[in-house]
Amino acid sequence: MNYRFPPLAFCLVLSILGFSTFNVVLAYKYLAVLPTASKSHFIVGSALMKALAHKGHEVYVISPFLQDPPIDNYHDMPIPRVLSAAAATLRNFFELNERSLYGRIFTRFDLGIQLTEVALKEPKVQQLLNSNQTFDAVICEVSLSEALFGLSEHFKAPLIGLGTFGAISWNTDMVGSPSPPSYVPLVMIRLTDRMTLMERVQNLAFLTLEKMIMEWYYLPRQAAIYRKYFPHLPRDMYEVRKNAALVLLNTHVSLAYPRPYVPNQIEVGGMHINRHRKPLPEKIEKFINDSKHGVIYFSMGSNLKSKDIPVEKKNEILKAFKNLKQRVLWKFEDKELKDKPENVLISDWFPQDDILAHKNVQVFITHGGLLSTMESIYHGVPLVGIPIYGDQFNNMAAVENKGYGLTLDYRTLSAKSLSKALERVMHDERFKQNIMATSQRYRDQDMLPLDKAIYWVEHVVRQNGAQYLHCAGLDLNFIQYHNLDAMLILYGVTALVIFSVIYFMKLLIKGLVKTLKPNQKKVKEKRN
Repeated sequence: MNYRFPPLAFCLVLSILGFSTFNVVLAYKYLAVLPTASKSHFIVGSALMKALAHKGHEVYVISPFLQDPPIDNYHDMPIPRVLSAAAATLRNFFELNERSLYGRIFTRFDLGIQLTEVALKEPKVQQLLNSNQTFDAVICEVSLSEALFGLSEHFKAPLIGLGTFGAISWNTDMVGSPSPPSYVPLVMIRLTDRMTLMERVQNLAFLTLEKMIMEWYYLPRQAAIYRKYFPHLPRDMYEVRKNAALVLLNTHVSLAYPRPYVPNQIEVGGMHINRHRKPLPEKIEKFINDSKHGVIYFSMGSNLKSKDIPVEKKNEILKAFKNLKQRVLWKFEDKELKDKPENVLISDWFPQDDILAHKNVQVFITHGGLLSTMESIYHGVPLVGIPIYGDQFNNMAAVENKGYGLTLDYRTLSAKSLSKALERVMHDERFKQNIMATSQRYRDQDMLPLDKAIYWVEHVVRQNGAQYLHCAGLDLNFIQYHNLDAMLILYGVTALVIFSVIYFMKLLIKGLVKTLKPNQKKVKEKRN
């Protein structure tokens, strides 16, 4: 007897079978390495990993921070000792602002070397290395931890970099994106893409210094850690580093400056941003809503603690706040703040994204971290920046250059300078207009950043590491890459030919002159 499915039932069966097959075929297994002792960096990386887990992929996350609350398919692999190892440096961040750029670069590199080894010694990491686990790709944050790239080589999986700073030499060098110093500024100095001659000299000098420290001091130490913990691997750290399949960048051209990228360096800035505002806690909602003159939000991020601000600076900030008509939400990590004005509400935690989305928030006082500036731009809140360290100077330079915020020098910060900056940003409509225009440009994308990131990490696995995207420039040495040998031959030979022609022309003219002179004498003698 022949059986026939009714058309609707047949379609349902096919849909169920098709959906099951789809999940089986496209469910991948990812290892994420997010070792930085900074909650903001974890927020970026975990946003991607949570999205992959929600999509049905299996994700394992090495990080000092845990996913709370737990979610299906997301497996924490905690490395808590990283936090204690970094604690002393994090407490002294405000003091680091007083150091020279040279000193700040060395401090950052030394901390990276120290924390990399701490992470590799962690029991969970050692258990993983001794297990029989397999992964389809390893997503590793690129933040001074290159020896950890060995995890991708150990598991024979493609390496995907995650640049939580945005584009910087640490991650552009992995895929070969050019960074011309004539218009791509170093992130640790306050320059834009439009530089004067002396600024280009300054940028080139500091980039050269950073490159020398990287190549001769920092990377060799990371390579030594790599050899120590991965002695069995066939490829060294340098080879693994320059063969990354992909680098995701936590930036967007509307937030920074136009610059060149190779095809496997992808901007996904803002993939952590909450695009649907959640209700605020009742106390905070009431504090904001009851403010007749609006609210100012003040946070120095997750690494910098306001409680660690020196007393004299703290008093200047409080003096400025006391004279404001506006109310202030200040992320302050102690329960008590001496001489706190009535218009200031402190807390060790605020739902920053949802606060910035509130229509009553007028200004965001920030350290200039990338996540904070992105969230402020997305929600259209002008900024007053007090950069302390790292990329914060470059981020705030972009903010000032684009006209939606002002920068204050922490070393000369006073109640007068802070009050003046706040008044100017709140009462000059151009700041609000400029940030709203930038917000519109940022939002006008063909694909949400998180969706784009998911597509690309899946693409790398589907295409077996996407080797077809490997840039040939990565396989050239300095002389070859900059065509110095070819220029020497082409321009050298050309110059030699031109010089030879000129030289022989001179000889020829001299010879003619010598020949003509005796003939002229003979003619004169005949006439006489």
